[in-house]
Parts: sequence; structure tokens; C-alpha cells
Amino acid sequence: MPLAKYRTKRDFKVTSEPKGVKRTKAAEDSLIFVVQKHQASHLHYDFRLEWGGVLLSWAIPKGPSLDPSIKRLAMAVEDHPIEYAKFEGIIPEGQYGGGTVMVWDQGTWVPETDIESGLRDGELKFSLHGKKLRGSWVLVRTKRSAGKTERASWLLIKHRDRYASTSDIVSVRPRSVISKRLMAGIATAAGGNIAKAADSDPRK
Repeated sequence: MPLAKYRTKRDFKVTSEPKGVKRTKAAEDSLIFVVQKHQASHLHYDFRLEWGGVLLSWAIPKGPSLDPSIKRLAMAVEDHPIEYAKFEGIIPEGQYGGGTVMVWDQGTWVPETDIESGLRDGELKFSLHGKKLRGSWVLVRTKRSAGKTERASWLLIKHRDRYASTSDIVSVRPRSVISKRLMAGIATAAGGNIAKAADSDPRK
């Protein structure tokens, strides 16, 4: 079951995260992606690509970079339901991933290579059409993770194109693309830990 691992980690009587259902295969020209800023025990950015009826997911500690010279660590995590792409709010403390979640970017993605072989061989090239992230990218699995399917280490790298930049996109554009709030504002609206959420917001 594609979402079994996701579901076993969560108590849906407590958390408002979607339980989700596996979707039918979508056309490749309508695949969605989402990046969720997540202040849990540690701040990270969850990078998710729709494929096979679920969201393939990686946790990026420092968030995406538009600078092609910077390689960002991306740790593979369990698949998430498609419905999770719209989740913004609070995961209760004590639950898996407890903390504030922001929809930091969203849009569609287009593979530049065959998806299945790219995932299998550890080099997936694609273009993003988001509100913050655009242009050509690649996910490359590190050699130390060769043959591993769980918690594999990948690197997210921006290709050199007209969307590449040395601007620190996570600092320059810190707000949610759906609510326009900062993390503290999301926590305030949903009754979360405001001080904890504010730690990941830009300093005034």
C-alpha cells in the first residue's frame, strides 16, 4: 500500500492532516508539486512531486536554492497523499512532525527524463512551474545511498537557466503562497505554538 507508512505514523483522530487515497495515474502534463515549510523539531522544507497517485517526498533542511553552485541535501521520506499539497496549519505537538506547516510554493512540474528510470537510477531531471521556483532542476541520489529505497540521500540542484540566481529565495520570499502569512501568523490562526513558529520567520 503506497500510503501505509504515512498512515501508520499519524493518529488522524488528533491531527488534521489528510488521510488521503491513492489516486489514479495523472497525465504527465498536469503533475503538481508543492514545497511546504515545516517547523517541527527542526526547520526543514518538504519538497513533493506528484507521481503514481501520491506525492513523492524529500525533506530539505536548508530549503531549495536558486544558485546552481549550491547542492541542497534532500532526504527521501514516505510518500504523502495528493491532498497533502493543500495542507497548511498545525500538526499537534506530540504527533509525528508536530509543529507549523506552510505551503511555501506550489505549481506543476514536467519531467525532462523518464520518471521511473530516473528514480531507479538516481538522477531525475525536471522543470518546475511554481510561484517561486521555476526552470530546470535535478535530483541526484548520493553514492552512499545507492540501492537504498528508504531515507536515501539525494541532492537538489538548480540548473543554469534564466531562472537561476544567487538570491536567497527562502529568505527573500518567506510567506505562504496561499495565505500570504508568515509561520507565526499560521500558528496564531490555527492555535499552534506561536513562539516556536516565529523562530523560522525572518527577523525584523
